[in-house]
Amino acid sequence: MKPLAGTVVVGLEHAVAVPYATRLLADLGARVIKVERRGSGDFARDYDRACGAVSSYFAWTNVGKESIALDVRHPDGRRVLDRLLARADVVLCNYSPAAARRLGVDAETLRAARPELVVGELSSYGEGGPYDTRKAFDALAQSETGLIELTGEGEVRARAGISVADIAAGVQLHAAVLAALLHRERTGEGVTLRLSLMEALAEWMHQPLLYAAGTGVVPPRSGAHHASIAPYGPFSCADGGAVHLAVQNEPQWRRLCAEVLGRAELADDPRFRTVSDRVANRSALHAELQLVFDRMDADELLAALDAADVPAARTRGVLDLLDHPQLTARDRWRRVPVPEADPVPMLTPPVSSGSWEWTAAAVPALGEHTDAILTWLGYSEAEIRQLRATSAG
Repeated sequence: MKPLAGTVVVGLEHAVAVPYATRLLADLGARVIKVERRGSGDFARDYDRACGAVSSYFAWTNVGKESIALDVRHPDGRRVLDRLLARADVVLCNYSPAAARRLGVDAETLRAARPELVVGELSSYGEGGPYDTRKAFDALAQSETGLIELTGEGEVRARAGISVADIAAGVQLHAAVLAALLHRERTGEGVTLRLSLMEALAEWMHQPLLYAAGTGVVPPRSGAHHASIAPYGPFSCADGGAVHLAVQNEPQWRRLCAEVLGRAELADDPRFRTVSDRVANRSALHAELQLVFDRMDADELLAALDAADVPAARTRGVLDLLDHPQLTARDRWRRVPVPEADPVPMLTPPVSSGSWEWTAAAVPALGEHTDAILTWLGYSEAEIRQLRATSAG
């Protein structure tokens, strides 16, 4: 049995961050009921059409959930929501704080009625302070925390290629919910959890911040290469492929020079003797490496690096992930049903357990489970027909 079996999670959610947190809870066996706007649903459904009737973002973050479509501003729909909230163990919400209060789904209101409830709220910047009412999305959080200033190359800034702020928030909220459920089991008390998108990503910015504060130097934008370690980044090969080096200590550096480059003396070149020297003379270092790498295919170079115990990897394309030999050998892919299309590939959760297995549950269509949820809440067939006419489905 999965560890969260029997736990009911209600997601008052849209976009990515909170849906990702509730997806992670669903992976652990929670029954996640996603409350969506009647007619249009979560706006993330329409970001693209990569997965049939839903977007790639939506498919990824909503595996294994149930969808109920409600007009919660209609009195009938509001009564359904109240009945649903009364059955919940956990409520996670990323409506704006003002909108949550207007709807009476803020933590104070919910836990005043049910002190044992675990309620998690995600806001843009947190309440209080000059950014109190600003909206934030992933790229804006990347800008405000300095991540975009670090990312790119030379004068060109870049957004990180995935939604790192949303992912940071989802992972941290998921972990906090697990801790809150443990706290409730031990004490009988519910918990209010609050998180902001900016602070979730700011936590991940500690290392470059500490480096800059301690040295007085902000790490330069260095593309795919490491700002403070060299050689550490992708290098092109004779066949057009690329291999990513990650030389982090002196024994690795010496083995690279002697066993891969065939130039043991290069390790003691004054330009390259220490990590700091190699970073300061990065262009010259790269030129020396490319003299050898330009004569080797990527597979040949990677084999030589492996034989010398020098950390490295192939630099692959996004689509190459589907056929990655390690993921294939470890049987990590499953086919997950999505609305109006053939099943799509999804990775199994990265943490495996010997006590339970992940199953590839479907991505829900908008309102797909409305009738089933209403029945579970105690509505009769006649009442469901009436709700369908006014505020549900």
